Amino acid sequence: MNLILMGAPGAGKGTQSEKISERWSIPAISTGEILRAAIKAGTALGQEAKTYIDDGKLVPDATVIGIIKEYLASDKCQNGFILDGFPRSIPQAEALDALGVKIDAALSIEVADDTIVKRMSGRRVCSCGASYHVQFNPSKVEGVCDKCGAETYVRADDAPETVTKRLATYHAQTEPLKAYYAEKGLLIEVQGQQEVSDTTRLIFDALDSISV
Repeated sequence: MNLILMGAPGAGKGTQSEKISERWSIPAISTGEILRAAIKAGTALGQEAKTYIDDGKLVPDATVIGIIKEYLASDKCQNGFILDGFPRSIPQAEALDALGVKIDAALSIEVADDTIVKRMSGRRVCSCGASYHVQFNPSKVEGVCDKCGAETYVRADDAPETVTKRLATYHAQTEPLKAYYAEKGLLIEVQGQQEVSDTTRLIFDALDSISV
């Protein structure tokens, strides 16, 4: 299954991506992760991306698409993949099509903006990579990571005012992708639920109905 996973920041894409990956044994590809991997590996495109990131600029579409193209051609993606965080715009979707990449479905997790602001402002993360939520997934000791004992903190991206700006960007730039994939008959919309497991069940039911 070749899947595009969409949804506003905080809609739960990362969590659900892991569930889908486990169920169908296909890799979940985060654009940020493969960019970091390319930079760490010192590839030509990775070094190019690093120059933009170091300058605090967005990595150009051509560079991102080149890195994704390399990854999709690897053995890891022979049985399918989940694209999480790409494409983010119509031009990126068109570029993906131009690569000849077959997409079986574009799954959009729908969550109201006010719910997302509440969710993200409650996030807590640790430098070791662990993440928590003060309401839905609290650490055993408030402010302390269960895994390494370090202090947890609120990412700048999770501050309410930042989340509101990110949502505005999503609605302006990325949400139009729903119409793009709907026209191709590939769009599946799932309403995000309060319980992660309920959202997962709805997603599995929807993807089970796809014949690939």
